[in-house]
Amino acid sequence: MRRDLISIDDSARLVEHVRSALAERKPLSIRGGGSKALLGRPVTGEELDTRSHRGIVSYDPSELVITARAGTPLAEMNAILDQAGQMLPCEPSTFGGGATVGGVVACGLSGPRRPWAGSVRDFILGCRIITGEAKHLRFGGQVMKNVAGYDVSRLIGGSFGCLGLITEVSLKVLPRPREARSLTVEIEAGDAMRELSAWRKAALPVSGACHLDGKLHLRLEGGTGSVRAALDRIGGEDLDPRFWESLCEQRLAFFDDPRPLWRLSLPNNTPLVALPGATLLDWGGAQRWLKSDAPAAAIRQIASAAGGHATCFTPRPGIEPFHPFAAPLMRFHRQLKQRLDPHRIFNPGRMYADY
Repeated sequence: MRRDLISIDDSARLVEHVRSALAERKPLSIRGGGSKALLGRPVTGEELDTRSHRGIVSYDPSELVITARAGTPLAEMNAILDQAGQMLPCEPSTFGGGATVGGVVACGLSGPRRPWAGSVRDFILGCRIITGEAKHLRFGGQVMKNVAGYDVSRLIGGSFGCLGLITEVSLKVLPRPREARSLTVEIEAGDAMRELSAWRKAALPVSGACHLDGKLHLRLEGGTGSVRAALDRIGGEDLDPRFWESLCEQRLAFFDDPRPLWRLSLPNNTPLVALPGATLLDWGGAQRWLKSDAPAAAIRQIASAAGGHATCFTPRPGIEPFHPFAAPLMRFHRQLKQRLDPHRIFNPGRMYADY
């Protein structure tokens, strides 16, 4: 492991900051790299910056587990993993290099490999958090067989800082595939969805599938033999592998459209439906990016009818960023917030007005 990287344990300051806020019943706005600050509702509270609490706590490539403090830049951790020929398979975005490990876990956003490798939440083995009562607790562990507290660690993934302040996280990592090839195939979206279903049944080593501008962009990863066999079956033309990074980082021309950006998360094999705007299909169609001025209610009705949900990534007055919960699920979330953050110290209202 590189030794020239900054490593600082600043947890004592963070605990004291939370303790002070708790005593004064003062809400806190948790800040990491700020790369996803616009996603969610605005938070009114004193800023609590986690970036000073950073560094790799432990990493043994033979154990396939890395433990990092929350303020560690994701790009920094990725560089360490790459030196060892390993990776975080869920492929979270660095959003221009600003993303931190804590922010990656808190927001739970995964990249193009997610349907085949798993989500950010699937790779969380354990974590340390500061609760709304200013207690610094550890959940889970650093080995894959340790399941104590595992559910709490998974709850933190995608919580947007509303349940506690993440200070440290242990993540499962995997070796990089021996062979990787990217290609494009000219094919209509409906036909592409059918082909992807057939390739899935044939166990082809697909690890990325994006349809854009009349072309299906594919990534194949695995053993040399399986990748070459898949190439022979699919055909197509070579694609610059940097396409996947551009997709993950939202640097494709599609994302330059000034209209609001929507993300529709849908069940696998959801049939194509007409969407009111420009569309990019990712995750083999399970994630659909939409650029549209259509009313939020109309977009969410389409997502709900397909059994999914829609998130607005572009702040707009009057548009709730996250899909409304059904009443029973919202009741559960309120109860969870009450248990972990009873005085609503952390990011109050970031996800929902009363959460």
